[in-house]
Parts: sequence; C-alpha cells; structure tokens
Amino acid sequence: MFMFRKEGLLSVGIAVIGGFLMLGVVPGGVRPARAEDAARIEADVHKALDNKKFQNVTSTVSGPEVVLAGTVDTYAAKEDADNRTHHVKGVKGVDNEIVVNGPRVEDTVLRDQLSKKLAYDRVGYGTTPFNAITIGVQDGVVTLGGTVYGPPDKDSALSLVANTPGVKDIVDNLDVAPLSPMDDEIRIRVANAVYGAPQLQQYALNPVKPIRIVVVNGNVTLAGVVDSKMDRDLAGMRANSVPGVFKVVNDLQIAGQQPGH
Repeated sequence: MFMFRKEGLLSVGIAVIGGFLMLGVVPGGVRPARAEDAARIEADVHKALDNKKFQNVTSTVSGPEVVLAGTVDTYAAKEDADNRTHHVKGVKGVDNEIVVNGPRVEDTVLRDQLSKKLAYDRVGYGTTPFNAITIGVQDGVVTLGGTVYGPPDKDSALSLVANTPGVKDIVDNLDVAPLSPMDDEIRIRVANAVYGAPQLQQYALNPVKPIRIVVVNGNVTLAGVVDSKMDRDLAGMRANSVPGVFKVVNDLQIAGQQPGH
C-alpha cells in the first residue's frame, strides 16, 4: 500500500513494505501542473495575444513557464507580448524567444533617426534641456546611456526607441537624476546663465536647446553641440558662475569635430 498526503509544502509518502512502515518525502514537494491547467493557461495566453501585431507569434506552456516564439515587426510588440503573457493567471515566467523581423536599417541611418526623434522628445514638458541621452547602435541593437530628468522622460525615450522600425533590441543604461529641489533651482539658474549670454542666445531659438544641462547633487554636466570653441568655453564659464554649483564638467562638442578634440 502506498498513499500520499499533504504535510505543509511537502508531499509525504507512507508505505508498508514487508511488514515495515516506510516514510519518505517526494522530491520537489510541488504538485506538477495538471494537463487541464496547462490547457487553460495556453488558451488564456492565446486570448491575451489576440491582436494583429502578434499574428506570427506562437506560445507553448512548458512547466511553469510560457515559451513565446515567432516574429513581430517592432521591439515594442515583443515587449508587449511579454507583458501580456506575464499578466495571465498561472504564468510563473516567460521565455521570450520572439524575433524582431521588421525592416533592416543601417546602423548609421538608424542612429541618426533616433537622434532626431529623441532630440525633440518631451518638448513642451519643460524637461528637454535637462535630458542628455547618448545613443549607440550595432546590428540593430540600440544602447541608450546618459541621464534624464525623471522617470517619465526615461519611459518616453525607451518607448520611442522600441517603436522605431529597425530596432532589434534595447540595452537600457539610462540614469534618472535623483529628485532634489536644490538641483531643480540650480538647473534653472544654469539655464538662465547659459542661454542668457547674448552670444549663446542663438541656441535657445530651437525648442530642443542643443546645450543640455544635467545636474546631479549640485554637479553640472554640459552636453550637446555648439558652433565654436568660444561658445563652448563661454557656456562652461557661465555655468561655473552660478551660486550653489559644486563642479562643472564641460562635455560640449564642437560641430564638425570628432569627440575629444
């Protein structure tokens, strides 16, 4: 005779063999998913992915995980499929093997497209001059770096990149500046000092403001592109003159020159 009963999280086996009482613990102690559970999860995942953009996506229940495969047109669609599947009741994990098919875009072309889009992202929200984002592209994999003002700015940048055709994957190295009323005051003072200089006012005509001002704990970093070394040096001096600034790192590049020159 051999029977099981629940003992906390363990399945305990009791057996009578040759007149002796045997007590044992079933390895793992977790009841495997029943076939009807797997069928229900697979049906719910299929329902969650009932959308034209997922028409080439397949899902398979493998133990406690769901394996997603197939193709989509954008990286955003791959992320969306992952999120929808994670929200299905009973799903413990997702193995996302979906391939972003979409168009093939040359890395230099894709980088230029993203640079222009990100330059104008969040215009009208007052945070654009305080976001400094770097972009790297290799074989369609986009790496975002730099610092942004707040979580909405980061989310917006990632969403913009994810929805751009040609992007195959995203490496998120973006930092969010810590919340600080003192830094907020310094941002405004530095912006007024830099863009208030007659020689630098031309850079304020464009809403994206090519001189970006990053402030973290009183430390200021200037990023972007200016027309001349004189403009670069003047921006650095104006930022250094602002009360409350601990240090200024002038990373402004001069148009037509390679970084570091």
